Amino acid sequence: MKKLMNAPDAFVDEMLDGLVAAHPALAREARVIRLAAPARKGKVGIVSGGGSGHLPLFTGYVGRGLLDACAIGDVFAGPSVDACEQAIRAADGGRGVLRLYGNYGGDRMNFDLAGEMVEIDDIETTTVLGTDDIASAAPAESGKRRGVAGIIYAYKIAGAKADAGADLAEVTATAQAAVDACRTIGVALSPCQIPGAAAPTFAIGADEIEMGMGIHGEPGIWRDKLRSADDVADEMVKRLLADPVKHASDRVSVLVNSLGATPLEELFIVYRRVARQLTKNGLTIVRPLVGHYVTSMEMAGLSISLIHLDAAREALLAAPAECPFWRV
Repeated sequence: MKKLMNAPDAFVDEMLDGLVAAHPALAREARVIRLAAPARKGKVGIVSGGGSGHLPLFTGYVGRGLLDACAIGDVFAGPSVDACEQAIRAADGGRGVLRLYGNYGGDRMNFDLAGEMVEIDDIETTTVLGTDDIASAAPAESGKRRGVAGIIYAYKIAGAKADAGADLAEVTATAQAAVDACRTIGVALSPCQIPGAAAPTFAIGADEIEMGMGIHGEPGIWRDKLRSADDVADEMVKRLLADPVKHASDRVSVLVNSLGATPLEELFIVYRRVARQLTKNGLTIVRPLVGHYVTSMEMAGLSISLIHLDAAREALLAAPAECPFWRV
């Protein structure tokens, strides 16, 4: 696969340099992207982190009303302990820091170690893990699920809560409730390739799709011949609605997200069907999102995320926020 890059080893650092050059509200410290302005005193900080290759996730959501700082690793590799610690310190405004990131083993280990290190200096931290990928584990084992595109809803809702002056316990509970109310499923049409790798991350036939594949190429639920957009959308919505949500609501927000190579035209074809099916099931759609929100390099395919809204989450979703890739 062709890539516009200089050298594989420089890919992440040059990408981060370009991100902060294009967006002066952001600053870079090694493998951490933070707000250029100092942490706001008296506000709970929110940090996230993960591997590169998923822009706008993770670093693209640092901004007002969202994340305060983000640790980033190599492509599809988690951030280091040092980067996690540096991100927490950058986000600390004196009222504690929420660590909000996807449920992946390396990320958990490094953020946990970083949390122990900053607590020596009396920086209180809590953790909420994104676990929205319904294809990665059964409902009875939802704690094992991966975190994928739905985590951006938790960023937005928790970020608004922190911006409103809530304490660490309240922000943490709000983030956890958002995660608990969110479900995601993806479908892949073609693979991506890590810069410098000799081959794509997985192989899939030119006439095949895979339902439920993860954002790093983790195996999905089934692989079969390519189907129509309506058939694919119908199955994805059916699976999302069948997955139990403890406090389900008839008001939802939905995200139709490109995994990288799938263009907006195809996303809107899918969204039109998704909206029709949700409405048929008695759901009202609030603030839908269609676009590139969580990608996997140049993988073709998409994911659909659905979050059930109560009055509080709906208000927090509507609160002002701004980052390089999302403005409310």
